[in-house]
Amino acid sequence: MSVEILTYAALGARLNISAAAARSLARRLRLPRSLSDDGKALVSVDLAEVRHTPHPPGGHRAGEAAQLRAVIATLQAEVARLEARAAGHRADFEHERERADRLIAELLQATAETKAAGEATARLEGEVAALRTALRTSSSNENHGHSARRVGHLAASLVEADRKAARG
Repeated sequence: MSVEILTYAALGARLNISAAAARSLARRLRLPRSLSDDGKALVSVDLAEVRHTPHPPGGHRAGEAAQLRAVIATLQAEVARLEARAAGHRADFEHERERADRLIAELLQATAETKAAGEATARLEGEVAALRTALRTSSSNENHGHSARRVGHLAASLVEADRKAARG
């Protein structure tokens, strides 16, 4: 158990790793550090306690790179599949929006027709009420002829309203 005081470069040379890797290892192991008189960092380390096996440069990374390429290819295929699915959903959305627009137009048309029919109904009910009032209040032949004409106009209005409703 001999503790040695080494620079990062010397530690790296002893462990067969780079100076940067030695510095990273010293930080990971939380080894005590100090500064030398010339400003270099010194690390107090017991090499018997440090269990470090250097990895061959690039040996295991080639396998990792192949695995990462496979994962990337899988993810790209998944993205392409999801984009195709999204395009299908977009087409469905556009179709439904056009259908909703048509239904809104039909609804607006039906609302306008209903309003017009309501107005015509109110007008005709007013005319019927006026005719009934006129028939009750007078029984002269002149009023009777005038009332008959009004009834004829009313009947014609009803027939025309029925025809419009049948066309619509």
